[in-house]
Amino acid sequence: MSARERGWSTVAEPVQRPTDEPLTGWGKWKAPKYLKRGSGPGDLRLVAGSAVLGLVVAAGAVLAAGPWDSGQRKAERDRVAAQQRAGGAHHEGTTSDGPAPAPSAPAVLKALGATTGLTAPAGTSGLEAALAPLLDVPALGSVRTAVVVDTATGKQLYARGAGTPMTPASTVKIATTVAALSALGPDHRIATTVTLSPDSRTLTLVGGGDPTLDERALRALAADTARSLRDGGTGTVRLTYDTSRYSGPALHPIGPNENIAPVSALMAGEGRLDASDKGPAPRTDDPAGDAARTFAGLLGDAGVSTRSAPSSGRSAAGSRTVATHLSKPLSALVERALTNSDNDIAEALARQTALKAGEPASFAGSRRAVTARLKALGLPLNGARLSDGSGLDRADKVTAGLLARLLALAAAPDHPELRHVLTGLPIAGFSGTLDDRYSQTSPATGLIRAKTGTLTGVNSLAGTAVDARGRLLAFAFLASGTTSPGEAEASLDALAATLTEATR
Repeated sequence: MSARERGWSTVAEPVQRPTDEPLTGWGKWKAPKYLKRGSGPGDLRLVAGSAVLGLVVAAGAVLAAGPWDSGQRKAERDRVAAQQRAGGAHHEGTTSDGPAPAPSAPAVLKALGATTGLTAPAGTSGLEAALAPLLDVPALGSVRTAVVVDTATGKQLYARGAGTPMTPASTVKIATTVAALSALGPDHRIATTVTLSPDSRTLTLVGGGDPTLDERALRALAADTARSLRDGGTGTVRLTYDTSRYSGPALHPIGPNENIAPVSALMAGEGRLDASDKGPAPRTDDPAGDAARTFAGLLGDAGVSTRSAPSSGRSAAGSRTVATHLSKPLSALVERALTNSDNDIAEALARQTALKAGEPASFAGSRRAVTARLKALGLPLNGARLSDGSGLDRADKVTAGLLARLLALAAAPDHPELRHVLTGLPIAGFSGTLDDRYSQTSPATGLIRAKTGTLTGVNSLAGTAVDARGRLLAFAFLASGTTSPGEAEASLDALAATLTEATR
């Protein structure tokens, strides 16, 4: 896909110009094959399950994007190799444009809520009998934990090691996105602005932390800036760029790798150096400088001359805003971060949460802000450590109980602002990182929506499943000490599939 997001743009202030360019990084919808299912009482789940299967048709588009997790493993292996060459200690490592965001049509959300009227089961022995042997398979490594919750009642239906802190890998994005939506709301947009100094001699491109900014957006900003300068009679200017909204180290603790650019308040195309819009890619080590240089060239195309190459510097006191670009709503960024396992967006969401809380927009400030927000929601945080927003950091620790409760909270009728966490989850057999994890003929295809997580020796799966009685179940399965990613993923998929057959 080549189309890029433009969002909104303003000339001087406050005129706004809408555009319908889609977000970067979304894959094309893939029409599913017909799924043959038997008839009978067991298919009552399809009444509520139609929310999951039907959303593909109802929304008209579902994201399909290649998994990022294998790239995570490669990135961390590369880091280990570099450390070994440098004499460092050995650590086992991990290895745009597009359609509309993941489905969040009102019909989908209404159907998801339809399960709340169903009667809770009398017992859970059948579920225990079904899950226990699947959790005990060698493919799930040395430690495995699991929690299943009925979202309609909040009742915990199954648990093993519910309070054991585990490395979650990318499933930590569930915590990141819940915190961001709770703090900022689904309609929040991230602004990138251009300011003009009081003496009209210096333009400053001010980054707000939007990782989805791209060349189309920069071109619109340049055109709007040029129009404003012409109206004001401004001639040649000096160009600077301001990244002061973020603080702390720019490099993720995992080090330079293809899964995430240096975290900056100003970047274009997630700092990618190729034509990709998802998955691992070569990344620039200077995302802000690259974005500013691109902007300078676009200003030239729009008729604005700059004295020299852009330099880093804060917007001068008293400067006025001459152009603004607004990102897509936070709801769309959340859905994209979950569906495509987008690490750059996830880290940006954590920093936006920090800014809202008055914390520094750094890894440390984000950790404090996200943790505080989840605590305010009454979630079980014992043993939790949210070291980053993406899950690339192996220092992250969460429990299966926390992940399941996060998902149940997102399904709760009194938290509609969190619903995009559910609609952003990849759909089994259809979209995102679950696109190729379930066959088109699997009975569970379309009935499971879940976030995947994979680092070397770590595999996880957390999401929702529609069971045989039509209930929406939230689940989290975490495993560590795994030796075969493929076998571990198949085992996790089997656990989730079992929930779609559960009646007790």
